[in-house]
Amino acid sequence: MTAVTERPRTTGAAPAPVTAPPRRRVSPERVAAGLTLVALLVASLVALRSVDIDPARMLQSWANAERFFGRVGAIEFPPLGELLQLTALTLGLVICGTLLAAVLSVPVAVLAASNTTPGPAWRAAARFVTVLARAVPDVVLAMVFVLLFSLGTLPGILAIGLHSVGMISKLFADAIEQIDEGPRTAIRAAGGSRLQQFTAGVLPQVLPSWVATVLHRNDINLRGSVILGYVGVVGLGMEMSFAFKSLDYGLGLGYALVIFVLCVVMEIVSSSVRAAMLGIAPTGRGLGDRVVRRATRRRGAGRPAPSRPAITTVESALRRPWDRARRRDVSWGWLAVAVVVASIAVCDIAWSDLVTVWAKVPAVATQFWPPSFGSYEASTMVAAMGETIAIALAATVLTLVASIVVGSLAARNVAPSRGVRSGMRLLLVGIRGVPEVILAIVLIVVTGLGTQAGTLALALGGVGLLGKLLADSFEEVSPGPERALSATGASRVQVYAGATLPQGTRALIGHTFYMLDTNLRAATLLGIVGAGGVGYYLLNASQGSNYGTVTAIVLMILVTVLAVEGLAIWMRRVFR
Repeated sequence: MTAVTERPRTTGAAPAPVTAPPRRRVSPERVAAGLTLVALLVASLVALRSVDIDPARMLQSWANAERFFGRVGAIEFPPLGELLQLTALTLGLVICGTLLAAVLSVPVAVLAASNTTPGPAWRAAARFVTVLARAVPDVVLAMVFVLLFSLGTLPGILAIGLHSVGMISKLFADAIEQIDEGPRTAIRAAGGSRLQQFTAGVLPQVLPSWVATVLHRNDINLRGSVILGYVGVVGLGMEMSFAFKSLDYGLGLGYALVIFVLCVVMEIVSSSVRAAMLGIAPTGRGLGDRVVRRATRRRGAGRPAPSRPAITTVESALRRPWDRARRRDVSWGWLAVAVVVASIAVCDIAWSDLVTVWAKVPAVATQFWPPSFGSYEASTMVAAMGETIAIALAATVLTLVASIVVGSLAARNVAPSRGVRSGMRLLLVGIRGVPEVILAIVLIVVTGLGTQAGTLALALGGVGLLGKLLADSFEEVSPGPERALSATGASRVQVYAGATLPQGTRALIGHTFYMLDTNLRAATLLGIVGAGGVGYYLLNASQGSNYGTVTAIVLMILVTVLAVEGLAIWMRRVFR
């Protein structure tokens, strides 16, 4: 029998057994959100198939493209005097509309912000106003105001202003919620009124962000002013629509080129204003910020930055000297006032119409109510709305695939070289400068009427926006995981797949829902120019004075947009 000897025990404590870390419990809500994303992806793929994008047929239609470009010939422009007048008129109504939206957005934002609202009911009502303003297309508002005021700049100004309240007031409210509460609390403790708390404790903190928001919205409104020309708003958009309707494609593309140049110039001007008027260094990667940063570096090379004199006494604090910084701020302020005055003057607004128009409101309102599908069957209109949703879903999935590639190569921490990154950034800027309606018109001429042209126009145009958002989000991820993987010898692709993309997933989901919301409204507008969907019936109803049908279509759009908005809010909360 073999004796078994025990191993002598050590005096120290036995090492604890290695166990797997506990798994994080996944909430049912998160599972439901994941399944919803999968369902949306499947629906998008089905929609992509339903819009019938056939590459082979597109190649066969190249003969149409050759005939189109042969018919275009040389790009033509109107006489210089007429072109300058139209350009000034377009810029004037866009600036006036954006300024109107900014003024209206201030009280809405104060009521919508959680730290300044008088109560939950006020906040809910203000938030609903922001969603409603974004949901009603500006082209529908323009139709209503054309009926009230006839042709001119006032319908465009009011349509742009009321529609822009949706975006501007939301961003204004977000800025208010992020302020330092110290100054406002001190003013309230000293017995200051709500107005004093706002003007002295809130406004100085949010003003830079508000000005940047207004400038950004002004760029968007300039691109959107093109489609308003199709419903009677004067400017470059109306002349371009007349040119394309009369098959004068050379002149139509000339107007489109002018609009593209204006969009690029407006972006550069916006960056310059942020840098000079507000003293904020442009940090974005767009063309405007890049140009301003380069010019600032050249102008300031070898010269120290001017500094403000130190405040040592109460008198010096009360009497700010007229130094270089103050003269610059005052100069930019007066220049902004001059631009606004010139914009109002060039629009030649008939102010008396704002007083006499109220007598027309009851008659116009009765034309829009009650909603009715008129001579169309309900199934036809529901199918058209489904077609619009399919266009938006298909365009979003195409935009997402292309934007992940382009946006990743445009990010500093992903691009293989500086040249590739700069090239991708320039591509994104160029795409953003071309309004989707212009892309749709060209594609319709080449490929024919239908959903294919609208889907491709939205997909191409969306890459400019979504690609930029993704590039900025990828550049803002934490560099720690990327460095850790690089230190282990991982390749660039492995670092991207293992660190950059997982960290940017939440931003990717949020930006994609924003793109879907944008495409849903844009798909309606593109239907006006023949790109399929419910927009075709919207234009026919407005031109045939069937305004009850217009109301019914707008209500369908409103319900769909509100559903997407609610879904996006839920997704952002779950994946926060």
